[in-house]
Amino acid sequence: MKAIYKKELRSYFTSFLGYLFVAFLLIFVSIFQYLYNLRGEYANFALAVNGTATFFLLLVPMLTMRILAEEKRQRTDQLIFTAPVSVTRIVLGKYLALVTVFGIACLFVCFYPLILHNYGATNYAVAYTTILAFFLLGCTYMAIGMFISALTESQVFAAVVTFIVILFTLMIDMLVAMLPTGHLLALGVLIGLALIISVITYVMMKSKIVTGAFAVISVGGLIIAYLINEQWFDGSLAKVFGWLSVQSRFSLFRFGIVDISSYVYYLSMIFLFVFLTVQAIKKRRWEA
Repeated sequence: MKAIYKKELRSYFTSFLGYLFVAFLLIFVSIFQYLYNLRGEYANFALAVNGTATFFLLLVPMLTMRILAEEKRQRTDQLIFTAPVSVTRIVLGKYLALVTVFGIACLFVCFYPLILHNYGATNYAVAYTTILAFFLLGCTYMAIGMFISALTESQVFAAVVTFIVILFTLMIDMLVAMLPTGHLLALGVLIGLALIISVITYVMMKSKIVTGAFAVISVGGLIIAYLINEQWFDGSLAKVFGWLSVQSRFSLFRFGIVDISSYVYYLSMIFLFVFLTVQAIKKRRWEA
């Protein structure tokens, strides 16, 4: 794992991709710090970090699109299948290289509240708990981007899908507010989500039996629940989409609210998508 980690980390800084990522991130933080903290005269540094988080739309696909898709395209992924190292260690080595590049940028960001303190009082507790949440949010998006990269051999496709997924997480609260609240509509949307998960399950496992069983159980369970008591679907869409809202949890920190459950949520999502990436590669190993 250590050798893979070093190789991946070196590749980011020999191709200038790592330098570009760090530079763009710091530029965005500097712009928002100027707009909110210096020009706007708001002492809350969390506002600058919160504004920067929107640009994960561009930064994360740029960094994650090639991590596994390029190896699949060049057929160098066969080395992964025959390597004496476990797939889990290989994926962790690659992911930790991503996190290190992002972590370097975040270390520079940690100096910004100190600079801001020269212009007035700065709440360090709010600033640094927000930076930690910002770091975990970025790590979550990178885990998602790496998983998407593992599913395709096209860097462009991986970048576009990652962009769409991050955009969805940014807009999810607005979309929920626009949805009607009818019970039947809620049932339809939840069935649609169950079918989407079924398709993803089939893509990863290539098992019609497992996919069919999941689809029948999940869709059938929702229909039975609706027939028993449709009131159970009151507010169900807001709860489901609210759980998927990665960005809304981060937004709490700009108000000085330190939500420990958000940290736990991000760590759980990181574990989930790293695990899914490992399973996706293992599936290809068995097919090879």
